Amino acid sequence: MQSTRRWRHTMKLYDLQASGNCYKVRLFAALAHIELDVVAVDFLNGEHKKPPLSDLNPLGELPVLQDGPVVLRDSQAILIYLAGEYGGLAWWPAHPQGQAEIAQWLSFAGNEIQHSLCAARLVQKFGAALNKAEALQKSSVVLGLLDKHLEQHDWLAMGRPTIAECAVYPYVVLAPEGGVELGAYPSVLRWLERVEGLAGYQSA
Repeated sequence: MQSTRRWRHTMKLYDLQASGNCYKVRLFAALAHIELDVVAVDFLNGEHKKPPLSDLNPLGELPVLQDGPVVLRDSQAILIYLAGEYGGLAWWPAHPQGQAEIAQWLSFAGNEIQHSLCAARLVQKFGAALNKAEALQKSSVVLGLLDKHLEQHDWLAMGRPTIAECAVYPYVVLAPEGGVELGAYPSVLRWLERVEGLAGYQSA
């Protein structure tokens, strides 16, 4: 799973350590042995909403990846770029069927997980003004679906680790920080252990 290309410069990842979305990118870079210059952003003082960062991402969100002239926002988009450009076919295949299979889980991470496990954590850990009860209810549905899938599959897509793992894993492993317990989902717990056993794995 070594990188298939060498970069001519160090890519910059504008990062917030506590963000699960930023962790997705750091995790994949560690697993795929991709060198990143991780730049900590002063989130509390709004650095992400001021130039020069707001010039890179007018949405004022993190993470942001800068690879020479290429600037990307959104963790799922960054995963696709890094895997396709540097990670090799093991992480992001060349054929449309495999890409679509993985993309389903990227969408799951950016939608269902974002509005459930992520939202619950934002409320409990950071005091976000979101509906905690609704987030917890959605979390049980999401984890139930994930557990059912993982009863039959060791990995989320294609029978092997892909960027789908990097997109889904962070907010699942961080779920207890949102008051979501994982003990009722044994297949999810075994999958977390498999991810953590991958060479190069990096914790949040």
